[in-house]
Amino acid sequence: MDLHAVEVVTIAPGATKLVPTGISIELPPGYEAQIRPRSGLALKYGITLPNSPATIDPGYRGEIKVIVHNLGQAPFTVEPGERIAQMVIARYEAVEWEEGDLNESQRGEGGFGSSGR
Repeated sequence: MDLHAVEVVTIAPGATKLVPTGISIELPPGYEAQIRPRSGLALKYGITLPNSPATIDPGYRGEIKVIVHNLGQAPFTVEPGERIAQMVIARYEAVEWEEGDLNESQRGEGGFGSSGR
């Protein structure tokens, strides 16, 4: 679902600002809300969310505010009612960690491009 801004916020090139949405939610246990950037804002203006996807856990009750960064060359002004981000509700599985030895795998410790381009 789309998240809309409720205040005018101007973001200078290279700057990061918090954009209020005016909404709060209550999620049931085992669910999270993920906040994601809008592709049109990214393509047209260089607007992104630096902590994407942001996570809202089921215990949070405050207003949803979106951290917005301007990668573009010009100031970007968010107007009230403007769609600024997207929110997805997702189920997650809570886990309990146990200390132990890891099983071998074909990849092992290889990372950062070790499995191909």
